[in-house]
Amino acid sequence: MKLNKQDIYKALETITVPGEGQNMVESGAITNVITFGDEVIVDITIKNPSLQAKKRTEVDILKTIHEKVYEKAKIKINIKVEAPAKAATNVIKGKSIPGIQNIVAIASGKGGVGKSTVTANLAVSLAKMGFKVGVLDADIYGPSIPIMFDVENERPLAVNIDGKSKMKPVENYGVKVLSIGFFTKPDQAVVWRGPMAAKALNQMIFDAHWGELDFMLIDLPPGTGDIHLSIMQSLPITGAVVVSTPQNVALADAKKGVAMFQQDSIQVPVLGIIENMAYFTPEELPNNKYYIFGKEGAKNLAEDLKVPFLGHLPLVQSIREAGDVGRPAALQTATILEQAFEKLTQNVVQEVVRRNDTLPPTEAIKITTMAGCSAVKK
Repeated sequence: MKLNKQDIYKALETITVPGEGQNMVESGAITNVITFGDEVIVDITIKNPSLQAKKRTEVDILKTIHEKVYEKAKIKINIKVEAPAKAATNVIKGKSIPGIQNIVAIASGKGGVGKSTVTANLAVSLAKMGFKVGVLDADIYGPSIPIMFDVENERPLAVNIDGKSKMKPVENYGVKVLSIGFFTKPDQAVVWRGPMAAKALNQMIFDAHWGELDFMLIDLPPGTGDIHLSIMQSLPITGAVVVSTPQNVALADAKKGVAMFQQDSIQVPVLGIIENMAYFTPEELPNNKYYIFGKEGAKNLAEDLKVPFLGHLPLVQSIREAGDVGRPAALQTATILEQAFEKLTQNVVQEVVRRNDTLPPTEAIKITTMAGCSAVKK
């Protein structure tokens, strides 16, 4: 008997691919049908890669053609699997730390771009908005957060929590703070190898009573190295903010900072890039802007890397002065600086909310070799 291609298509319209709603022909799963006398070749592409789905598809086609077209037909079925491309998501899933809702890492590829200053002012702005905020100063070798919060002479107290002795973070301006600077003398250099620094960080994270926090900000050291991996190994980071100045030298390192968080083995969402020292406006010429370090370099980098741009911060003398005396500039009222930090903070909060709505929780990563890291297997 000579088989008719149209009869084959008509028969296949009565069955569906496992897991799909439309019939095989309407869905486009059947890519080709060839007939030679009583022989028929059916090419089909399915999205389900399981062996069960492939076997079910093959059986359904054989049975349908034999029953509805010709019971002695010689049938060859070529099944191709094309799983749909998955949207880019953070595939590292895990539990959040009890009591801490969001952990945001503030990073920079290069030192001297104002990362600690941005961290301090973000924390204060969040506290002014009514959030419960903590700052972990993870810049082991150059801790500056105690100075910026005017608590450099303070020391964390011990408190008893469920029968265990915990460190109570120092608090000022409504922000809880822990730093290695609390445990060293002002003129004492921290000369530690990586494992010792990582151990100190873990103590400040897990041996501290942070209480309930909406945001924990982590002031990371410059670069992409051991401390960064230790933090991401210990904590489920909600997202990272990268700080840069506009000039090419800083942007080259900021790009590496973003790339570190986006590595397949890390996959910490990048909430965005902040451009610090974007322009200088003299007090006597308030309408003038001088782009000392270049214009909109970090903004252009954010567009190139397809990550959010969180905003500009001007190069203003009072920001430096405020940090030096331990009263962050964001505490000012009715000033351009207050407005700039407030807008920046709103953008960060918005990106955190968007990240939490669209991505699963992040999990701490696991260091598997001296050279890198991978997701925790649970």
